[in-house]
Amino acid sequence: MRAPAVVWDSSLLGYDLGGEHPFNPVRLELTIRLATELGVLDGVELLVPGPAGDDEIRRVHAGEYLEAVRQAPMTGEDLAHGLGTEDNPVFTGMHEASALVVGSTLLAARKIADGEATRAVNIAGGLHHAMRDRASGFCVYNDCSVAISWLLDHGFDRVAYVDTDVHHGDGVQAAFYDDPRVLTVSLHQHPFTLWPGTGYSAEIGKGGAEGTSVNLPLPPGTRDGGWLRAFDAVVPSLLEQFRPQILVTQCGVDSHEEDPLADLSLSVDGHREIYRRLRGLAEAHAGGRWLAVGGGGYQLIRVVPRSWTHLLATVLDRDVDPATALPPEWVASISRAAPNAEIPPRMSDDRETGFTPWGDGADEPVDIAIRDTRRAIFPLHGLDPDDPRD
Repeated sequence: MRAPAVVWDSSLLGYDLGGEHPFNPVRLELTIRLATELGVLDGVELLVPGPAGDDEIRRVHAGEYLEAVRQAPMTGEDLAHGLGTEDNPVFTGMHEASALVVGSTLLAARKIADGEATRAVNIAGGLHHAMRDRASGFCVYNDCSVAISWLLDHGFDRVAYVDTDVHHGDGVQAAFYDDPRVLTVSLHQHPFTLWPGTGYSAEIGKGGAEGTSVNLPLPPGTRDGGWLRAFDAVVPSLLEQFRPQILVTQCGVDSHEEDPLADLSLSVDGHREIYRRLRGLAEAHAGGRWLAVGGGGYQLIRVVPRSWTHLLATVLDRDVDPATALPPEWVASISRAAPNAEIPPRMSDDRETGFTPWGDGADEPVDIAIRDTRRAIFPLHGLDPDDPRD
């Protein structure tokens, strides 16, 4: 297999919403440092991105919105287009920093499209909430949607997008809600209990694309086994039927039990298992082509660096043993910067990730979502929603 591509440059730290905002770029820096000190990135040439041009960003965003983003730092805080809010504060160089995030995911997509890599990862990407004409949920430009649009114009007729962030992947769903070439799948905390309040099982697509928008809304408190049970009951069968030419995944880690902004209860071990399953599905159903991006995640020290180091390692086929101790220098640097931080000792939360596949006759909390989603989607793909063999 051609060597996977890793996109990273410290200039991506410029996407900084400032102050005490939870979307702190330090999580990216700590991840790269941890992966480096564990040897995950040994011998890997990190690809340096450039900013996406306006024409590329306009694939999914309105021209007047781009101009609003560009002018926002000079205009002030009282703005339209979702800018200048608590979630999406204006910051100096906002357009340039946001365009660079888009450019980084586009670079990863180009490496796969050009045949230079089969897999590519960009932990700085994953801004899945940005809409056509407004910022939303910490996201200014939607790099996921821009990359998918670009792939559709460069040799790909079927793109599958799987979103594992705790929040619904609403911006990507909206961008392709009527496009049968794109299958969007989002597993997230139930919208009745968490922003943005969308992502019900009944949201299935429209205009000839019915069945290509798939949502699995999970109850608060869902742990690794329940999440994986739901995933296993829905995603593999749909990917097998859809036959994507590439798998694009948003790998937000705000589903962790320690994340301060949501209420699922996954572990770092669960995240590692999710990445391994995504890798396997890309191999089985997408010719091995896998584009992975980051996303949410707001436990900056204990969770994000470990989880996304596992993501980098999985993409690179350098899987890290969960029992691996955190490097002493990495731990020491955290202790110097944040003396009161509780630092985990290993690349694991010591959690089991086993689960019982759906169809066993049990009635688990996630089974309502499984049944609702299968019954809404599976018949549109020629699958039996009530037969666990499908």
